[in-house]
Amino acid sequence: MTAPIADTAPDAPPGRPSGGHPRRWLILAVICLAQLTVLLDNTILNVAIPSLAREMDARTADIQWMINAYSLVQSGLLLTAGSAADRYGRKKMLIAGLALFGIGSLAASLAQSPGQLIAARAGMGIGGALLMTTTLAVVVQVFDEEERTKAIGLWGAVSSLGIAAGPLIGGSLLEHFWWGSIFLINLPVALLGLVAVVWMVPESKVPTGDRPDLLGALLSTIGMTSIVFAIISGPEHGWTSHRVLVSAVIGITVLTAFALWERRIPHPMLDMHFFRNRRFVGAVAGGILVAFGMGGSFFLLTQHLQFVLGYDALDAGLRTAPLAVVIVALNLTGIGARLLPKLGTALTVVGGMGLLAAGLAAIATLGADGYGGMLFGLVVMGAGIALAMPAMANAIMSAIPREKAGVGAGVNGTLTEFGNGLGVAVLGAVLNSRFASLLPAVAAGAGSLPAAVAAARTPEDREAVADAFASGVETSQLVGAAAVLAGGVLAALLLSRAERSSQESPAA
Repeated sequence: MTAPIADTAPDAPPGRPSGGHPRRWLILAVICLAQLTVLLDNTILNVAIPSLAREMDARTADIQWMINAYSLVQSGLLLTAGSAADRYGRKKMLIAGLALFGIGSLAASLAQSPGQLIAARAGMGIGGALLMTTTLAVVVQVFDEEERTKAIGLWGAVSSLGIAAGPLIGGSLLEHFWWGSIFLINLPVALLGLVAVVWMVPESKVPTGDRPDLLGALLSTIGMTSIVFAIISGPEHGWTSHRVLVSAVIGITVLTAFALWERRIPHPMLDMHFFRNRRFVGAVAGGILVAFGMGGSFFLLTQHLQFVLGYDALDAGLRTAPLAVVIVALNLTGIGARLLPKLGTALTVVGGMGLLAAGLAAIATLGADGYGGMLFGLVVMGAGIALAMPAMANAIMSAIPREKAGVGAGVNGTLTEFGNGLGVAVLGAVLNSRFASLLPAVAAGAGSLPAAVAAARTPEDREAVADAFASGVETSQLVGAAAVLAGGVLAALLLSRAERSSQESPAA
């Protein structure tokens, strides 16, 4: 068992960086293994939906809760999990997260009813929240400032790999085994991660003895859960439905109470003064918009490939893989980490988000008739994400004191969840609105592409329905591109002002 480490880096000899923990790269490998397990589970269940519906006799509502229970619990607990990691020890919380995730995976694989599987997925969400926050917090602790950007880039590359690889791994397992195998595969990874964490990862925690902010933890959990629930429910139940509006009002009210409470107590879970830091606010704005572009684009890409270009689910998953490959390749080679000190955070962020927007626009305009144009857009998007995401994660973590690294990681994870959900909600609404407005009269009022095709009576009507859907996808992708580009410019302005202020302060 390794000894605890303080929350400050050791002093470096003059003219040379300290380099951080001597086993930092091995520790990063362990961290990435834990991170990959969590992110695979965000997407791997989607390919098992037909098997679950058939073997468990699950209704549509059951399927939705099987998927959403995990993300709902995880996103609601991210800030609380980060605060607990800072106070009680990041290594302890990492071990607890792996154990809970492994136990939840075993329970999910043995579930005999939809209710049992939903409960198991919720338990996995608790473990996932602990892992998402502690992995990034440990990276900040063991790497010094000079290597931290590259380490965060590799951490982010694993995130992209997990999102893209989930459907592929799930599809492969389902071809040879029963649906429970998609959860059972987590067990050896969780056990290996537990052994490696106990052996290699150093302990670190806040050296102060302040009391835990229990009310803040409760308010943040209720508020974030309500907001995410509203975003998840919106596309199915309608944005003006009672279910969505009540949940959104509760979330906004409770989060407002959380912010007021955090401002008045001496030891807040999330110091609201962070939001006076332009660097932090710029990184927050950019982080939401990049997650918005990624979440919305993945939602649209799968429909574009399946409904517009006619690929089946597995082929569609394979054809989105170049996006993840580009992100992983660029981060492994450290291109983004080398460009960041040369260009500065603001230029790196606006350049990355500009490429992400250009990739979305290329897919909308060039990918309508074939995969070649889409492939070009995926490559450009991957390059943009590889530049922007590590720069913004580094900006968030460097704007927060190291003793609050867990909270910083919780903020980063919360932004990602919120941005992903917002991207699906907003771009999905644009798609539905455009699709409905272009439908031929015979299919007017159809709420989905299959329903509209079923209502069409002639080949001409079916072609008009397909054209309407393709136009809706194209319009929503262009809206997403514009939003990401605008967010990149806003984030760059805030970050550049923050950099100028930090340079002027020592001079003053």
